[in-house]
Amino acid sequence: MVIKNVNLETVCGVTSKFPENEHIELAFAGKSNVGKSSLINGLMNRKSLARTSQQPGKTQTINYYNINNELYFVDLPGYGYAKVSEAEKAKWGKMIEKYLHTSKMLRVVFLLIDIRHDPSKNDKQMYDWILNQGFEPVIIATKLDKINRSQVQKQIKAIKTGLEVVEGTKIFPYSAISKQGRDEIYEYIDQVLEAENEYAD
Repeated sequence: MVIKNVNLETVCGVTSKFPENEHIELAFAGKSNVGKSSLINGLMNRKSLARTSQQPGKTQTINYYNINNELYFVDLPGYGYAKVSEAEKAKWGKMIEKYLHTSKMLRVVFLLIDIRHDPSKNDKQMYDWILNQGFEPVIIATKLDKINRSQVQKQIKAIKTGLEVVEGTKIFPYSAISKQGRDEIYEYIDQVLEAENEYAD
């Protein structure tokens, strides 16, 4: 996949109506401070289009990035941040659920998990929630550069166990610093696009 142009096209808040896009959507979900903005920027080859925040839990909108006029990256609000009120969390939860439930063009949900830690209760909840909406999440294990190479397989196993993943679930370890894992994710996205184009034909 070669990124030629990127554009933050639509930003939706709690009361916004979601856009009816013509291109497929790939959504990114993950706990606050799991490195979601860094991953999206890395995939888009941009330094700071997806806003990284010093304050986790700051992204309260669903952001649609038009990629090459052929697909959208959809950045969902981070979850599980302690300093946000329960009412606020519930609002974001409803917004994410509504998006997963109503988007006609959503094809893949990437769920980001910090490779250093076992999945949290919130991670497991989000994984099950995505499954319940009819999607099989693709896991991106972030912060790969923070662990030794010898620990990678052990940590991936811990993610699979903690989430009780569906057999055959794809897991891509990723480093925002070295961009290790990016080519594999691009390859996967290319396959999704190919399948979509074949279906359209």
